[in-house]
Amino acid sequence: MTSKSESAGGGGDSKQNEQHDQEPMDVRIDMPWGYVVGRWYGNRQVRPILALHGWLDNLGTWDKLLPLLPKHLGVLCIDLPGHGYSSKLPEGIAYHFVDYLCVILRVMEEYGWQKVSLMAHSMSAMLCFIFASLYPHRTDLLVSIDIVKTRYRKPASQIDYLRTNIEGYMVEDERFANAKRQEPPAYTYTELEQVLHKGSDYSVELENCHHILERNISRSTKFPAKFFFSRDGRCKYYTEFHTSPPFAAELARTIRNVPYCVIKGSESNFIDEQSDEVIGILRENNPHFELHEVQGTHHVHLNNAVGVAAIINPFIMRHRPPHLETWTVDDEHDEALPEVVKEFKLAVEDSENVKRRKRKATYSCCQHL
Repeated sequence: MTSKSESAGGGGDSKQNEQHDQEPMDVRIDMPWGYVVGRWYGNRQVRPILALHGWLDNLGTWDKLLPLLPKHLGVLCIDLPGHGYSSKLPEGIAYHFVDYLCVILRVMEEYGWQKVSLMAHSMSAMLCFIFASLYPHRTDLLVSIDIVKTRYRKPASQIDYLRTNIEGYMVEDERFANAKRQEPPAYTYTELEQVLHKGSDYSVELENCHHILERNISRSTKFPAKFFFSRDGRCKYYTEFHTSPPFAAELARTIRNVPYCVIKGSESNFIDEQSDEVIGILRENNPHFELHEVQGTHHVHLNNAVGVAAIINPFIMRHRPPHLETWTVDDEHDEALPEVVKEFKLAVEDSENVKRRKRKATYSCCQHL
């Protein structure tokens, strides 16, 4: 694996065609707790689309869609922490929504990107809604699959959610510690397909489960014909970033000039009447916002890749056509952000700056040993 791709540069048409057709490149990006792994598909001469998967999935979620996308742009798909082949957080550390947001910033820092193009499903679509609201001037394209905002919960429901999440995390953290000494329960591959199919509320069609399972399971050492789930079970109880309708509305108002395409699965209820206000604001304030419906479930991009590609491809060609390597609709910056969004953005950046200073200080100390 490599931690970085080749640098973007010039070249003739033949060189570009070679880049378009080359084999995917596995990448590994170092993080303070370990690493995030990914796979870079297609052209590596220009900044790619960064693709982020949904809750408990991995980069395999894009397997059927990627071959159908425009060839002039590459796509860097990553496994989020605790998912796929990426590092798990240390024992005793819970997963949090903001951690995933910081992963986007760390990937951008690793490759030296001033802007980012994002394609996201489910949990990551919520993540990218927040990211684009905090960094509209650094987001030049966003495709969201079957979610358009963060989740709302009434106060009583939020209390129950927090209690259940904490208790569930404690159980999974103990299992995580024990897994180092004792292998988790093992199942046949057919059984795991059924578990994933039913666990996704039948959103992942049975014949497509293997795309997700490939990076989510390991072969049992006790029973060579069986497998166990290798993803981090603590991710089931990650701490979501909840918003109220007024806060979500303020976030939406900051995404004024970001090309933003939302695709809803026709059989899914993840985009419902609770999303209407945010969608209305995006339509009113952002001339580059699109909402489409495609036949399919919550995993519509996996089960109906052709239908989804028919929406995404013209959107990409409009907003990141060939030979247009860096571009944004305008140069509005932080001054345009509402105060409540500025405060949250500063809190995230302060956290990242502290971590970055610690990394540099540790590196400096090591140099003098």
